[in-house]
Amino acid sequence: MTLRHMKIFVCVFQQQGITRASQELHLAQPSVSLAIRELEGYYGVRLFERIGRRIYPTECGKEFYGYALHIVSLFEEMEKNIASWNTAGKIKLGASITLGTHVLPGIIKEFQSLYPELTVNTVINKSSVIQLLLLDSSVDIGLIETSPSHPDIVSLPFMQDELCAIVPPGHPLAAQSQVPLSSLLESPFLIREKGSAVREILDACFSLRQLSPNILWESASTQAIVRGVQEGIGVSILPYLLVKKDLEAGLVEQAPLLHPIKRDLHIVYHKSKYLTPYMQAFVELCQKPASI
Repeated sequence: MTLRHMKIFVCVFQQQGITRASQELHLAQPSVSLAIRELEGYYGVRLFERIGRRIYPTECGKEFYGYALHIVSLFEEMEKNIASWNTAGKIKLGASITLGTHVLPGIIKEFQSLYPELTVNTVINKSSVIQLLLLDSSVDIGLIETSPSHPDIVSLPFMQDELCAIVPPGHPLAAQSQVPLSSLLESPFLIREKGSAVREILDACFSLRQLSPNILWESASTQAIVRGVQEGIGVSILPYLLVKKDLEAGLVEQAPLLHPIKRDLHIVYHKSKYLTPYMQAFVELCQKPASI
């Protein structure tokens, strides 16, 4: 099998059809169909199911796509890097919103002081989105708040964060030395949106303890939640990294939980990713406590 077969397969998979793939590749439809048949014949498997005028990837086809995409992406990356070998290097980073706001800037500043010739491109988004970007090679290395859900992503814990219960100033729970989670949830609860890393951790925590919070607010904005708590609308649990300044300013107070909720933060990259010396240096820098 050739790289051409892999490129055609990837395009058919992404375009969800022979016709659109042939237009994208500027090839005749019979040539595209033949390449898919040759792949199926070579491996002795069915990669697509043909139903009516549409095709759908089989489970084997979905598995094959992961390998084919990385073969094609690695080749394209090699060609691009070799062509620009004499120019400055580049690294593509991704980070969850919390880490991209409070951790990554300091690491990048130190990293670029060590490698001023390097171009660092960065994407800040939800942990789940960063994982998807790793899988299609849009990002080289990511920093996320949850353990990766995909088996093709390598994970290296590099620091630990604690989720912090916050209450309005003067709230009785702030004066207690230890607050059971059930006591905190007697108040209306303000929480991050579904799909966020914090929400996933809290939902699992509540489920484990068989607790049902009275969710009054659900927001993608941490500052909206902090402001709601400040105004006495309810209580919340957020990463300490995000509320540290608000606590120091006295806008909200901390209710020390009886059972602290801690989590590992992760360096992630695709298991098939070739880590250049720059990438390896970035990983090592993240793992140094002085960088945090």
